[in-house]
Amino acid sequence: MAILMAFQSPELEILGLTTIFGNVSTEDATRNALLLCEIAGCPDVLVAEERTTTYCRLCSWFKRQPSLPESKKSEKSASEFLVDKVSEYPGEVCILALGPLTNLALAIKRLLCSKVKRVVILGGSFFALGNVNPAAEANIYGDPEAADVEFTSGANIDVGINIKRKSNDRNLPARPRQFCGARQAGSFYLQEGSREVETQGICVGHTLMDQGLKKWNSSNPWTGFSPISVAWTVNVEEVLNYINGILKKP
Repeated sequence: MAILMAFQSPELEILGLTTIFGNVSTEDATRNALLLCEIAGCPDVLVAEERTTTYCRLCSWFKRQPSLPESKKSEKSASEFLVDKVSEYPGEVCILALGPLTNLALAIKRLLCSKVKRVVILGGSFFALGNVNPAAEANIYGDPEAADVEFTSGANIDVGINIKRKSNDRNLPARPRQFCGARQAGSFYLQEGSREVETQGICVGHTLMDQGLKKWNSSNPWTGFSPISVAWTVNVEEVLNYINGILKKP
């Protein structure tokens, strides 16, 4: 739904979609993205699939649909596509990440974050329970190493599942909410801090945050990183009105 909302926003220029595994395999995610472009009447929007994948901790519970897109994916990998577009439009590109962060982590190795305008992430459960186990949220759990690279890179915003748990409104859909985080930042209260992701043990995929409430006497694994923002609470009424306004467009 978030992707369709983007297509419904004429003020945006969609440079492309990149795919990786998540609720479905990478191949099915690519197929779905191509179909979304066709449904939206934008078959020329490039779709880039990541060639490098990590192991997927989640099993797909969605069935493959029989219809196939007519358009074809880009010959470039997703991370190559991201680097090329951000380099072509330095300081102008906003990345909306709706799945595991493999593509972004690979692109960051090529200094992507020094040129990207903004990164909005669907992922993380800061001071809240996860949704695949008590410790982890699904997108972070899918590739925790990639998430740790992204979270310590200087990306400037992260909309975690915290706001849904604190909003007392279960009718606020996650992915459209993330799109609103990119377009309606004023509807969110942001908390700054340093973040890390647990990549080993029983709590793999757990997201941790140093809120800066204490000054440390010496350097430690939490120091030396630029603070980035986590969406803490949300104005539910404003976000729902924004979502409804876009979806009701002809």
